[in-house]
Amino acid sequence: MSPTFHAFLIPRKLSTSFIFLDSHKAFCYHLIISVIMEVIMVRTQIQLTEDQAKTLKRISMSRHLSIAELIRRAVDTMIKSSAVVDVEERHKRAIEILGKFSSGRRDVSEKHDLYLSDAYRK
Repeated sequence: MSPTFHAFLIPRKLSTSFIFLDSHKAFCYHLIISVIMEVIMVRTQIQLTEDQAKTLKRISMSRHLSIAELIRRAVDTMIKSSAVVDVEERHKRAIEILGKFSSGRRDVSEKHDLYLSDAYRK
């Protein structure tokens, strides 16, 4: 006679767990779903050099983070650092710096091309 298994669905924040019970032991199997913190993840595949993979593994273990989480954070950092500023934001920033600097010259508005070409020659 084979053992009887009963499956119970137990909701968790990051995974769905199935607990299987038989007459001798209990064990838990986690089926990770692709929704973490209400963000749908897109599965992708990347290739790393051996050194990159080893270093990522070492960092992930020391920080108690998955390699995927480290890569997501690195991508977020790159996206934030290379974000394109829209035209309105650039205009606002340009207006905010008006009058904050002084060259000491009174004819910059008339001779700006001359001063700019002199600056590039230096």
